[in-house]
Amino acid sequence: METLDSARLRVEKLYNRIAHRSSSIETLEAYYEGKQPLAYASDEWRKFHQNRYAGFSDNWCGVVANAPAERLHVDGFKLDTSTVKATDSESQLWRDWLDNEMDIQSSQGFLGSIVSKRSHVLVWGDEDGEPVVTWEHPAFVEAEYDYENPRLYTAALKVWRDDETEFATLFTADQVWKFSRPSKTVEDARSWPEQKRQAMLAGTWLLRERGDAPNPQPNPLGEVPVTEFPNRPTLRGVPLSDIEGTMSMQNAINLLWAYLFTAADHASFPARVVMGQEPPKMPIMDASGSVVGEKTVKIDDLANGRLLWLTGQTTKIDQFDAAKLDVFTAVIEEAVGHIAAQTRTPPHYLVANKGLSNLSGDALVAAETGLAKKVQEQQMFFSPAIRRVFRQIALVRGNKALADEARRGNVLWRNAENRSENQLADSLIKKKQIGYPFEWLLMEDGKSPEDIKQIIAMRDKEQEAAIEQGMNAITAAAENPNVEVPGERGDGSEEPPADGQ
Repeated sequence: METLDSARLRVEKLYNRIAHRSSSIETLEAYYEGKQPLAYASDEWRKFHQNRYAGFSDNWCGVVANAPAERLHVDGFKLDTSTVKATDSESQLWRDWLDNEMDIQSSQGFLGSIVSKRSHVLVWGDEDGEPVVTWEHPAFVEAEYDYENPRLYTAALKVWRDDETEFATLFTADQVWKFSRPSKTVEDARSWPEQKRQAMLAGTWLLRERGDAPNPQPNPLGEVPVTEFPNRPTLRGVPLSDIEGTMSMQNAINLLWAYLFTAADHASFPARVVMGQEPPKMPIMDASGSVVGEKTVKIDDLANGRLLWLTGQTTKIDQFDAAKLDVFTAVIEEAVGHIAAQTRTPPHYLVANKGLSNLSGDALVAAETGLAKKVQEQQMFFSPAIRRVFRQIALVRGNKALADEARRGNVLWRNAENRSENQLADSLIKKKQIGYPFEWLLMEDGKSPEDIKQIIAMRDKEQEAAIEQGMNAITAAAENPNVEVPGERGDGSEEPPADGQ
């Protein structure tokens, strides 16, 4: 059990972790959104052109992050002991998932983990005992693990703020502590990492006033209700961002485009040459407007205005060659190809139809194999976290047996491969021919457990109707011998099979 002092110290420790990583999260999200500062430019070029291209980016980080995120979708959840059809318990868990709009939240959360390395899910209960599930941004939530067994959660912190107060909720397995402190005044224009760094100096966390409610209050779940979703963590537990390795090449591509635009800009306007004259001079005037001297115009100013000044009576000039812009585009294409290979993003996602025209469906599937494998790897890492979320939803409802069963449940992911309808239909027909059951084929077709339950019920209803229709025909034939039963002759003998049957 935590004491007030130990709880306050834990809040400070977890808050400092959030504050120190906020800057990197903000940078990663800015690159995903295309807000990328121009880098690698020389001082001479930067002096004249940096501001001109400050808002430009050829944003490939967004494509790299969106490619796997678009294929991460949870279609259902199956308990370890259930049949293919959704049981009542599974239906209840899935209703809770949908009631909390987790289909939308999970899409946002998976993208957040892919870009910012991690995200978190908080499961709690409302006043009526209904599960409340929220997907949390990594800049406002931090989880702590047992140092000996990093699979066990020991605590979690959620922080937020309004105009005057900063709030913090500390979750442990036994208690929930609620703290607050006055919010240090900061400029609204400052980034939230800067605000957090200033807030670290704001003062001591104080117990929040909650009226008659206890603080700390008991944790009815008996475990930390926060689950971390790390993106492809290493053995050391450090998650990875899908775009962090792309940022350097993204900077190079942006700079090459800026160079190309600059070259095109200079090539599109005439350049002037003055020969045999001294550089022009500017008069120097005093406060009254009288000329007191003169100074030579800076050569840099003349060059920036596309004016070349050559002194000396015998000065000669040959020619200005036209700028070759294809040199830049060739290097840009090579850089984009490197991004495709390094991130396992299909090349046709990055450069439309570049060397990929008239490819068959099988060839496109082969080109997307790297991306499909990466998505399957992400599904593998996210599945334990999703099972933990469903287990805690059951705990909120007080169903300990269902929670234990959900620990070994099976997350039904949408197929990571992109296949056409013809390819999928051909695959399902062949699997049916070798004996796959109908329910399994529906799962392969991407149907959720609820959809499978409805489809099977509709199929059973059609079969019952067909059987009833056949029985009615047989009964009618028995009562009236002159009525032919389908498949029989009028004399009661069976019709001979058609040729070839």
